[in-house]
Amino acid sequence: MIVTLIVVCEVGFWVLLAAGLATRYLLKMPRTGLALLLCEPLLEVLLLVVTAIDLKNGADPNWRHGIAALYIGYTVGHGHRTVKWLDGHAAHRFGGAPPPPKPPRYGTARARHEGAIWLGTVTAAAVASGLLLLATWYVGGDGNTDGLRDWILVAWRAAGIHGLIALSYAIWPKKAPANDPGKTLEKTPGRASAVPARHPQDVPDLPVGRAGEDEEQIR
Repeated sequence: MIVTLIVVCEVGFWVLLAAGLATRYLLKMPRTGLALLLCEPLLEVLLLVVTAIDLKNGADPNWRHGIAALYIGYTVGHGHRTVKWLDGHAAHRFGGAPPPPKPPRYGTARARHEGAIWLGTVTAAAVASGLLLLATWYVGGDGNTDGLRDWILVAWRAAGIHGLIALSYAIWPKKAPANDPGKTLEKTPGRASAVPARHPQDVPDLPVGRAGEDEEQIR
């Protein structure tokens, strides 16, 4: 039953998301669309309540309850970012809004971006651990709660691996390629730099020469 409910919640998440975005931008009903998007956390509440009832009725804690806790934690840690990303693209595609900014790809900015995503994973692990500890307390000492505690280690192991990946972007920052458009513009000979010159003698002479040629043509 728990596994079935997890699948239903996952499908319901995407159905509500698609319905909310379509209502906001295709049907031009932003308030109704927002209400549909706000209904998504109710799916996690439903899953949490059913999991607690299942344990209360004497079900042995097992991997199904652990997955339910991880799913809820992931939704809390990364669900908002997913909804925001899709909402930005839907607003651009159907609402006439400017395209959403792309995440940074190089250097320190990329490292900060990866660190922010990792914080979402830490939040997911913390929420899942809290739910698993509550389930352990709820079952009490009479039941076998070793399986629930094992899932806490799984959550933090995943957060640790993700943290090492995010840290690698800070230790070995990814550099922009040599043919990057911004760098190409600066290194192209015979073109004025977009950066204002600090001294008058550093101003390129191309505009002056072009003006002289125009005067000769007029004469």
